[in-house]
Amino acid sequence: MTDNADLEIRPVRDGDREQWDHLYAGYAAFYQVPQTSEMRDKVWGWLHDPAQESEGLVAQGPGGKLVGLAHFRPYARPLAASTGLFLDDLFVSPDARGSGAADALIEGVRKIAEARGCSLVRWITAEDNYRGRGLYDRVASRTAWVTYDIKLPS
Repeated sequence: MTDNADLEIRPVRDGDREQWDHLYAGYAAFYQVPQTSEMRDKVWGWLHDPAQESEGLVAQGPGGKLVGLAHFRPYARPLAASTGLFLDDLFVSPDARGSGAADALIEGVRKIAEARGCSLVRWITAEDNYRGRGLYDRVASRTAWVTYDIKLPS
C-alpha cells in the first residue's frame, strides 16, 4: 500500500469500526443520503466477509487517526473480456482535504487493480462535486458515458 511519513493507505481492519463509522456517516451526509446505523452495520459486514465482493481501504494519519476511506469491488467487463475494479465510495474528512489522502486512496485502489490484472478502475461522482472532479480530472480520464438508475422497491 501507499505509505509516507504522514499517511498510510491500508485495508480496513476490525479495530477501525468506530472511526470508519464516523467517516462513512460523513460520506452519506456529503451526498445528502439518509443512512442509518443498521445500513452502516451491513456495509461494515460486507467489508469483512470474504463471500462479499466489497473491500475497503483507509487512509491513516499520524497517531492512528483515520482520515479517509475507499470501498471498491471487482466487476465483469464483458465487451472488453476483462475485469475492472469499481470504486464505489471515496471520502476524506473535511479537516484532511488537501492532504493528499484522496490521491493516495485512489492510487491504492489502482495498485490493487493492477496487481489483480484488472483492465481499469472506474467510478462515478456527482456533477456538482467540483473539488473531487478537479482531482479526478487530474488522475483519470472522464468518459462519455451517462448513467441511469431504475429504482426498485426495498
